[in-house]
Order: sequence, then structure tokens, then C-alpha cells
Amino acid sequence: MTRIAAVGDIHVGLDSVGHVAHGLEHVNERADVLLLAGDLTRCGTAAEAALVVDELAAVTIPVVAVLGNHDFHSDEAGEVVRLLAGGGVTVLDGTSTTVEVGGAVVGIAGTKGFGGGFAGACASYFGERAMKAFIAETRAEAARLHDALVGVSAQADRVVALLHYSPVEATLRGERLEIYPFLGSHLLAEAIDTAGADLVVHGHAHKGSERGVTPGGVRVRNVAQQVIGHAYRVFDLRDPAAEDRSVA
Repeated sequence: MTRIAAVGDIHVGLDSVGHVAHGLEHVNERADVLLLAGDLTRCGTAAEAALVVDELAAVTIPVVAVLGNHDFHSDEAGEVVRLLAGGGVTVLDGTSTTVEVGGAVVGIAGTKGFGGGFAGACASYFGERAMKAFIAETRAEAARLHDALVGVSAQADRVVALLHYSPVEATLRGERLEIYPFLGSHLLAEAIDTAGADLVVHGHAHKGSERGVTPGGVRVRNVAQQVIGHAYRVFDLRDPAAEDRSVA
């Protein structure tokens, strides 16, 4: 069994001290790895990052994370990453890591991702510099994800893509259509389908839906805490039929 616990958008702040820690009380027994799909903090301050580290203090299984848009808000992302790393969290940014679980190697490739929209309703690299910069950011994130997936696939038995923004429309359903371009991009799905993965988890879409699939057939799960309504979800990479167990 290869059990992946995942949650996003925990938004730790001064008024939530102890809440995340309480929810993770039994995660060491129920999972082999904990993935955090971005928006770990409320406003991306170093003080909030220190609180996140405190919330994770009792977690002894490997913790792997990506940052979300909230974690960049205060322009302290470098310090946020430094503090998380000091607390034992592996933060991915177009990079990958591996974890050995019961004789199997799980590869995790992660990046924040970005917006842009989806087929038939997406922004293009045309016009003003600001629009070109917007799409260039998404292209760069997708390319880094692709390369990280390719690199880790050669080392792993199972591969997970960890994002904040969504690669598919399906997990955004419930959000207003007008904001889809700010919640994800089809370029992320193209990167995943080209490189390959067994599972994709993301957050960001608080009013979205849990389940989706890339055009190439890779299962996608929105694990934003506001969507799953629990402390985390547990996925068994060796038995997809047993996935999505809720933990309150």
C-alpha cells in the first residue's frame, strides 16, 4: 500500500493556531507521505510560515509542499520556503523529490502553476506586454512541471504531480465561469499528459469540485480543504479503487 495524504489551502494565520495540528493528529498512522497543495499561509508572511512549521511539528512522515498565490502575497516567499525547509518540509518549485514507501519509490514533481484558462476560452500570447507576461508565466510553469515529471519518472514506481492551480476544468465546477482563467490552465494538463503521472492533486478552487481527469486520462483531485471538508484526503496509489478516503 502506498498511501498519500493531501490537502491544500490550509491558510494558517494567528487566529487558526492549533487547528491544522489537531486535524493532522493521526496522519502518521494513516498515510506514508503528506502533500500540501499550496496556500499554506494567509498572506505569505514569515511569521505565518513559522506558524505552519509549528502546526506540522508532530508530523513524522515526509511532508512535501508547493506554494500557492497567498504564499507570495507579502513578497516574502524566499523566507517562507527557508522556514518551511528548516521545519523539515520539502518545498517543490519546478522540481521533484522521491520517497521510499514499503519498498516502492514514489516520485513527486511539483510547482505552483498559474492561470490562463482552458481550450476554447483561454488567453493567448498576443497583444500587450502584460498579457504576454501572464501567458509566459504559465508556459514556464508548465515546462518546469513537465521536466520535473520526466526527471522523476525514471527513478520512481509511482508518480504524483503536486500543484496549486488546476490543470483541468472539471475540478473548477462550482466556481464562477468568469474566473476560470485565474484558477488554472490547460497547459498544465498538456505537460502532465506528455510526461506522465499516476495522480494529480491541486488546491486553489475553494468552490470547485473534487474529481477530474486530464485529456490523457490522468486522475486529478482538488484537495482544497474548503472542497473536501476534512483535514485531508488519503489516496492509495496502488489501488485507485480505494482512493479518496476522508479524514475529519
